[in-house]
Amino acid sequence: MASGIKDRVAIIGMGCTAFGEHWDKGADDLIVAAFQEALGDAGIDRAQIGAAWIGNALDDINVGNSALPLAHALRLKTTPVSRVENMCATGTEALRAATYAVAAGAVDIAVAVGVEKLKDTGYGGLPLRTKGLANDLWLPYGSAPGTFAQLAGAYTARHGVSAEDLKRAMAHVSWKSHQNGAANPKAHLRKAVDMDTILNAPMIADPLGLFDCCGVSDGAACAIVTTPEIAQAMGRANPVTVKAIQLSASHGWEMQYGEWDGASVRNTQEAAKRAYAEAGITSAELSLTEVHDCFSVTELVTMEDLGLSAEGRAIFDIMDGKYDAGGAIPCQIDGGLKCFGHPVGASGLRMAYEVYQQLEGRAGDRQRGTVDYGLTHNLGGAPFNSVAAVSILGRLN
Repeated sequence: MASGIKDRVAIIGMGCTAFGEHWDKGADDLIVAAFQEALGDAGIDRAQIGAAWIGNALDDINVGNSALPLAHALRLKTTPVSRVENMCATGTEALRAATYAVAAGAVDIAVAVGVEKLKDTGYGGLPLRTKGLANDLWLPYGSAPGTFAQLAGAYTARHGVSAEDLKRAMAHVSWKSHQNGAANPKAHLRKAVDMDTILNAPMIADPLGLFDCCGVSDGAACAIVTTPEIAQAMGRANPVTVKAIQLSASHGWEMQYGEWDGASVRNTQEAAKRAYAEAGITSAELSLTEVHDCFSVTELVTMEDLGLSAEGRAIFDIMDGKYDAGGAIPCQIDGGLKCFGHPVGASGLRMAYEVYQQLEGRAGDRQRGTVDYGLTHNLGGAPFNSVAAVSILGRLN
């Protein structure tokens, strides 16, 4: 059995732009801004970079289908560059590629960049239904909110909870994220919202109201990785390391066999199980999480799929404040997709950026006391026909 990549790769620099409506900037401007922050953090020269990956999912207009815009924007002279795309897990996919390159010994230092400029890219940043079978299966109910609303109905049916209890728990998810995002200068939405406003907001796709849905944003994030030995030689005695990166993808079983009731996401469960095994920890050891809260119900169900709440108990854990900023295991302490929006290629690396900042003790007003392990989670596609990515970061010692 493979030993995995635990502690074989260290993160020595990360950068992240503010997410929002960047009408006056191109994708290359966002790439450069995130990279410059990461480069300054790492304290290296760009000539030391052995390879680079760019994650970009939907933005063919601004970025194109190759990685050449990355080489141009960062002036990476003859450096090998590659473009990756894996739906909403694209940012994590770029980090996985860079991490695997270093873990394999192919290069000493690698860069992962995720970027998306969606505010001026067609239909609200969403893919057209005409792009093929995968997207037709991704949006069977006409829209992303319509599709994820089915998750809410299935959850109440499986666990026998009332629609009212579910709606209040979802509202708490959104309330909590807005409380957190208000303290984050890089978030798109920086305004706390009260529970009554959330509960009485216009309906988008029953039971998902306006505040149950994340928005569309522009943004970029970047990571620079190397070996722990090189990191220590650079003066980082106890560097942040990658404990695990795991992906799980659907082959369509949810729609083939009739065993799936629509109330959970098998790929998240599988990716999490593998990630905990690779990292050698349990879910109870996590200090905080950044999960794919494209909709409030997605975060709720993910708490169970990650093993943080028992089946049917996420509603109660959420209402009890377990995942609030001051709770046992904060979720979206930076505001999450709910307050950052979802520039698809950047989101996974943005999540890693927050965990990295927390591990380094640099999160300012958001800083948790003791941070041992942080988890990030992406869900690409729908609750079915999905790809799920789970990463765990910690310290070498």
